[in-house]
Amino acid sequence: MMIKIPFEKMKIEIKRVFISTGMSEEKADICAQIHTETTCDGVASHGINRVARFVDYAKKGWVDIDAEPTMVKSLGAIEIYDGNRGPGILNALFAMDKAMEIAKTHGVGIVTLKNTTHWMRGGTYGLKAADKGLIGICWTNTESCMPAWGAKDTRLGNNPFVMAVPRKKGPIILDMAMSQYSYGKLQTTRLKNEKLPFPGGFDENGVLTREPGPIEQTMRILPTGYWKGSGFAILLDALAAIMSGGLSTNEIDKVQEGSCGGCSQIFIAMDPSQVSGEGYSEKIADGIVEYVNTSEPATEDGQIFYPGENSFKNRQQNMEQAIPVDDGVWKEVISL
Repeated sequence: MMIKIPFEKMKIEIKRVFISTGMSEEKADICAQIHTETTCDGVASHGINRVARFVDYAKKGWVDIDAEPTMVKSLGAIEIYDGNRGPGILNALFAMDKAMEIAKTHGVGIVTLKNTTHWMRGGTYGLKAADKGLIGICWTNTESCMPAWGAKDTRLGNNPFVMAVPRKKGPIILDMAMSQYSYGKLQTTRLKNEKLPFPGGFDENGVLTREPGPIEQTMRILPTGYWKGSGFAILLDALAAIMSGGLSTNEIDKVQEGSCGGCSQIFIAMDPSQVSGEGYSEKIADGIVEYVNTSEPATEDGQIFYPGENSFKNRQQNMEQAIPVDDGVWKEVISL
């Protein structure tokens, strides 16, 4: 059953839970804000649904709530940091802030991060760049949770990839895993007792299915674009590990410290105002959105959206009407 919780009430409860793990009030406030915003935007799978798991990881020592990122190397427009297994949200916010700072000087800034933990929703960091008028690109590798194309056993991460373009009327942002659906999406769909819009993986008989439960059991999630998503996942893993000096998916698997424990990430910020001017980039972004949104729908009642449009609308609606959340998940958070 879905219930509705006001934004501030949800944030207060999540913050209380994080403080109970020993996290400082300042850090708990930042993390609670991100988890609540993520849920408000319609991505509960990487917001409130992850709170209990974070607490579990902190108790097991898989996340060091007191750790801070430390610089490993500076190469001008590129900086490399060790996340020291600190909270993934805080490490990722730090890394994108650094990338934006560098971009203001060089036009582009790249920060790589090794030995970090789950960053929750990757789109958070693309949005952070876009809100400052910068283009943001970032990705992470993960433990293996997806078969390579044509395989049965999991050897690839679903390695979320984010691109964001600033726009005053609402940024254009793509936040996608290399699987057709993330495990978080499978979970939220199952909790709603619904089917996926399109096949998302294979059941125990090797048949493509829209039922999320059987896919969760087999872990045979479908790479987006079939062999293309599989190949993209491999390259994102390689780049993240090589450029951060961190772990690749096969090495993360050996550590086995929860989802994304010890993962590697890359954050890129670019300043379009230094290339063509803010007015030009705004004109281009608006033109693309208008051209896409005025496409002829394939069905009579169909609507065409640009990437990020629905999240923007979800936030506006849920800030006014409160945030829908699964009753069981809410009770779990309250009990922590």
